Formats: sequence, structure tokens, C-alpha cells
Amino acid sequence: MTLPKPRNINIERYVGGLSKFKRINNPIKLSANESALGASPKAINAFEKEKDKIFNYPESDSNFLRDIISKKFNIESDRIICGAGSDQIFDFICKVFLESGDEVIVTEFGFIMHRIYAVLHGAKVLLAKEKNFKASVSEILKRVTGKTKIVFIANPNNPTGTYLSKDEMLNLREKLRSNILLVVDDAYFEFINKDDFSSGLDLFKDKANVLITRTFSKIYGLAGLRLGWGYSSKKIIDAMYQIKPPFNVNRAALAAGAEAIKDNEWTKRAIEHNTLWTKKIFTILEENKIEANKPTTNFFLMNFDKTKINADEVFEKLAKERLILRKMEQYKIFNSLRLTIGSEEANQHFIKSIKEICK
Repeated sequence: MTLPKPRNINIERYVGGLSKFKRINNPIKLSANESALGASPKAINAFEKEKDKIFNYPESDSNFLRDIISKKFNIESDRIICGAGSDQIFDFICKVFLESGDEVIVTEFGFIMHRIYAVLHGAKVLLAKEKNFKASVSEILKRVTGKTKIVFIANPNNPTGTYLSKDEMLNLREKLRSNILLVVDDAYFEFINKDDFSSGLDLFKDKANVLITRTFSKIYGLAGLRLGWGYSSKKIIDAMYQIKPPFNVNRAALAAGAEAIKDNEWTKRAIEHNTLWTKKIFTILEENKIEANKPTTNFFLMNFDKTKINADEVFEKLAKERLILRKMEQYKIFNSLRLTIGSEEANQHFIKSIKEICK
């Protein structure tokens, strides 16, 4: 019997952080950059209230949430589009802009979903070399050709934890041709507190040729509900609405997201927790000769070249202590692990375990 044959999609598959490993009881998951404190109680309450309404479709265009986002960040509601995670926004923009033969530039160790969506929609992906795991404006500009349509950059970047300064980002946009779309992924901006840094939204909200994306998965603790949004010129956002499926964001995500983004006290608490523990853990890493990015996000990319033990051995030993970290082979970053900042208990357990492993 001859069956329908799907087209050959030659693309790598995103591999998420492990939730379980072998037969570990009660694993402590520090592999996916999820929220250390979880979601706001107000967001959880809003989620629970939706249980009796799940037979109703949600708002098709997320109007209520867009209005709340608009007021919080002083931006225009009709230039916002919501998605099932910021991943869906990447999908929309690639679908709208890319044709076979177009080129997309990503950084060498940039978030892997940027390149996956570009390839999926027929583009050729060019890697711009990084310097010490940091994106380079000059290297990005070297890769630009007449076929370049989009440049993706996450700032700060996952999985490296490095960032481009405000001046570097402005220089990048100025040096790129005006008809190249710059996509700035703001997923981790809330965690960084550096004088020379500004978020993509703060820098480019008035630029017609920039798309900024944001997520509810990190600081707001709603990764399981899949919610994100994008902001750009009305022309670009209107084009994305042309291909957006109806009801793409579920009603529980919309309700929880609306309360999460309004709960400034919970967000402040999450930032303070992260700031405290990144400083503590960075000090421990330095003391044990583990190289890592300076605190900028809710994770560390840890390299073990200068230690007596390699990353695979560290991973296994930590797993025996119920701690699950993220391996970095998919990014071609070797002898390294990524550690997410967890709860106070998880962080203390990690510190005790890594000190024992490295002694």
C-alpha cells in the first residue's frame, strides 16, 4: 500500500532540558531556565478561575492582554501580537518574510530556535562568529549580503549569558540596511542590571524595521502555558495577523498572563531572588575554577576546562545528587553545562554538591 509521503524536512530538532534522568527520585530540574519561584499567586488564581470556561474559545486576538501590555510598557496595542510562546512569534515572522533563497543571520551560539524556524521556511542560515561567547556586531555585518532578510539576536543571549551593550545594539541597527529586519529577543532582559544595557523594547520601540519579542516563560513563571508577544511597526504586525491562526493563545494563558504582568511585587521578588543567588553561585564557581558568564540572566554557562573533572562527569555526579543540568552538545559548546538558578533549597544543594565534586 502506498501512503502519503511527507516532504523531506532536513532540520535539527530542538532538544529541551531534561526533566528526568535515569531513575532519579524527586529530581531537581535546573536544566530549562524556568522560574525559581514559580508563577504569581494572582496568576495561579486567575488560571484556576478559568476551569469552568474551558468549553469557550478564548479571544481570537488577545485584545484584553494586549491592552494590559500596552499600558504597562507605554506602547501601542495595535502594534502587539501575542503567541503561544515567543517561539510562535519567530514562526510568524519567518513565515511572513522568508522565501526560498533568502538569507538569515544568527549568532554562532544564539538561541537555536531562531535558526530552526528560518530553515523551516526555506532560508539559508549564516552563522556570525562570536568572540568569547559574545555576539559581535562586526561579525554580523560581515555576513550581510544582498539576500539578507532577517538578523536574529537574543540579548542577553541564551545559552551563553552574554549581552551586547546599548551602544552596540544601536550601532548594529544603524549599520544594517534599512530593509533588513532586526529581531531582538528580549526573553531575559528583566534579570540584567547593567548600566550599559537597555532592552530591545526600550531601544527600538519607535523603529519600523525592528521586531522585539518577549515571553511569559521566564520572569513570570508561565512556561507551561506557552505565552509570548511581539512588538513592531503596524505594517509588520498587520502582516503577521494575516497568517496568525484564530485562538492561538489559550484562555488560561491569557488570564494568567494578565495577572502575572500586573503583579509588580511578585516580579520584584523574583528579580531579587535571582540577583542574590547569581552572585552567591558565581563566587562559588570562581573559587572552584569553573569559568562562567558574569551574572546577567537566570542561568550560568559553566565550562570545566580548568578543573580536574570534565562536564560529563560533573553531570553524572550532580545527577546522583538529584540535580539535573543542561548539556550543551546541541549548541556545539563542549565540556560545558548550563545551570538554571533554582529555589533557595535547590541552590544550596547545588553549592554543597559542586564544592564536593570539585575539591
